[in-house]
Amino acid sequence: MVEKSIKQLAAALAAGEFSAVELATEYLRRAKAHNGELNAFITFDEDKTLAEAKAADALRAAGNAGALTGIPLAHKDIFCQEGWHTTCGSRMLENFIAPYSAHVVEQCRKAGLVTLGRTNMDEFAMGSSNENSFYGVVKNPWDKLAVPGGSSGGSAAAVAARLAPIATATDTGGSIRQPAAFCGVTGIKPTYGVVSRFGMIAYASSLDQGGPIGKSAEDCAMLLNVMAGFDERDATSVQRDKEDYTRDLNQPLKGLKVGLPKEYFAEGLDAEVASAIDAAIAEYKKLGAEVVEISLPNTRMAIPSYYVIAPAEASSNLSRFDGVRYGHRAAEYDGLTEMYEKTRAEGFGWEVKRRILTGTYVLSHGYYDAYYLQAQKVRRLLAEDFQRGLAQCDVIAAPVAPTAAWNIGEKSDDPVAMYLEDIYTLGVNLAGLPGLSHPVGFAKNGRPIGMQLIGNYFAEAKLLNAAHQFQQVTDWHTRAPEL
Repeated sequence: MVEKSIKQLAAALAAGEFSAVELATEYLRRAKAHNGELNAFITFDEDKTLAEAKAADALRAAGNAGALTGIPLAHKDIFCQEGWHTTCGSRMLENFIAPYSAHVVEQCRKAGLVTLGRTNMDEFAMGSSNENSFYGVVKNPWDKLAVPGGSSGGSAAAVAARLAPIATATDTGGSIRQPAAFCGVTGIKPTYGVVSRFGMIAYASSLDQGGPIGKSAEDCAMLLNVMAGFDERDATSVQRDKEDYTRDLNQPLKGLKVGLPKEYFAEGLDAEVASAIDAAIAEYKKLGAEVVEISLPNTRMAIPSYYVIAPAEASSNLSRFDGVRYGHRAAEYDGLTEMYEKTRAEGFGWEVKRRILTGTYVLSHGYYDAYYLQAQKVRRLLAEDFQRGLAQCDVIAAPVAPTAAWNIGEKSDDPVAMYLEDIYTLGVNLAGLPGLSHPVGFAKNGRPIGMQLIGNYFAEAKLLNAAHQFQQVTDWHTRAPEL
């Protein structure tokens, strides 16, 4: 049951092979049995899960089921969900129960999807390893000594370990693609604005974007059909016709031009990662794709630009967490100012504090022009690089990270080394482009390796088609870790 694709599960539900309640019960059993060792989930609520499953069965019995009615999924704990604890991986929201649901959660509920639980994440989505959660480190199911990637490490680990068939996630600087790569699953960050940010707790508002993580490109396409759509409550939501992201999955790749940016295959890329990507590119060629070399000359500027812009936006967004209206409040304090200070000191973890302080500094008088304004100019240069590159090809193929997953604790004391791991993913967010990660092999130590496909604005269907065709002739996406 747990190895079935989303399409296979939906067909089995339609055929009456099992009910939505039976399916949810099996996934809950498995998730609870293995969550102690993986820490992929923060919250379960079996009563709510089974109530949703019963409602899905009732829809099927009445002949009102949709394509995904009764399919279980896990929600990243960044999406507000009415009646559920919504913590964003932080002590600051440890006891917060959302009074409303994010647009993504609403869409999933309307589609009849069944919530299994809320997945662990780096606190306020700040991290590349899922070591920054107030609720503890998430373990990579392929090697429990390794990180699963972040900030959506809980979602990626849950799908990889078959604790959930599909999961929602978010990507601010690579937080869907990198954990998908590290855990051997597939994930797509859509074009900025395709998925509403309403009810998604903000880290960096001009960069954050929701998307799906699944075992395969087809699974991701089916969930993206649900997640995507205009929402008037989000000022950055793009108003455009609804798409069917599964429509082009079976298109042949003959004539598809794949661009290889020379800056992404230079010094710093691990030899095992490079070898796995070379083999994947060879498969794409067999499928009819043509390869061209392109240049993204400002790539090296993505890290400094991102780590000015994202912390600046975070310092503004997280100012709302002050202990006055909701969330954690210090138990003892003398006056309002001390309440703010103690509440924020207790409620935020070290990485969040570091980014708030950095962001406040770059926005301060005398430094705004020198740092923040310059970073925004570099952001425009990066976007122009991608447009020139994509004028020469249909999609760009690249590494997701310089290495496979590293050991837990290996980079914890060196934030700069951690930030450097994002070199290949940040530019996509800064430019607002879609990017997809799919598995292409394993390192000698048994840890998965992923490859990234980058497309032009609103080219999600093209990326999903390319990955799906690759997955028809390879089996990397079908492999599961032993638990």
